[in-house]
Amino acid sequence: MSEIGHKDAYGLILDAIDGGVYRPGSRLVESELADRFGVSRTPIREALQRLETQSLLTRDGRSLIVASLDHAQMAELYAVRQELEGLAARLAAKHAAEEEIAVLRDMVEQDRTLLGDPEALARANRRFHHQIHLASHNRYLVQQLDLVYRSMALMARTSLAAAGRGEDALAEHDAIVDAISARDGDRAADALKAHLSTAFKVRLKEEAQRG
Repeated sequence: MSEIGHKDAYGLILDAIDGGVYRPGSRLVESELADRFGVSRTPIREALQRLETQSLLTRDGRSLIVASLDHAQMAELYAVRQELEGLAARLAAKHAAEEEIAVLRDMVEQDRTLLGDPEALARANRRFHHQIHLASHNRYLVQQLDLVYRSMALMARTSLAAAGRGEDALAEHDAIVDAISARDGDRAADALKAHLSTAFKVRLKEEAQRG
């Protein structure tokens, strides 16, 4: 097995969680991860310890499992997302290059072809939001949002799976891009916050229905 760096082992496991390979409740076994990624167990062990410290993994007896968010944690995460992403949209309206805005418009149009495939739409949705983060041209804000989005991977399923949510979300994306294109920071921030508020309501309804 290759002596991959500790940072790389951490990134491999984190990417697997982000990509849904390991979902909330999945058990992570050191030897299985080493085999999957073709690396030795020492960097895997240290990566698991780091992920546990960051609360992305939790203990179930002697096993480590991918953590899941309870109601309070989900509410806290959305509150932080609304403020940080609202700021990103506001800054994007001020700093985004015309080419960046064109890319955002193209993303919305391309994402319409994914309606009916919630998982693919969720991945595209993440790319769209990340593009807004980058368009803010604020590296520190991008770093903080990257941390927030790691925790988003701990949600069991995408809110875009709800009936009709995909179409509505793309219409909301359109409104966000329109505001950024108009260089209206207040409207861009409000549109993005409203978009996340609606997504949170959808999650709350689904949570209530599951009982």
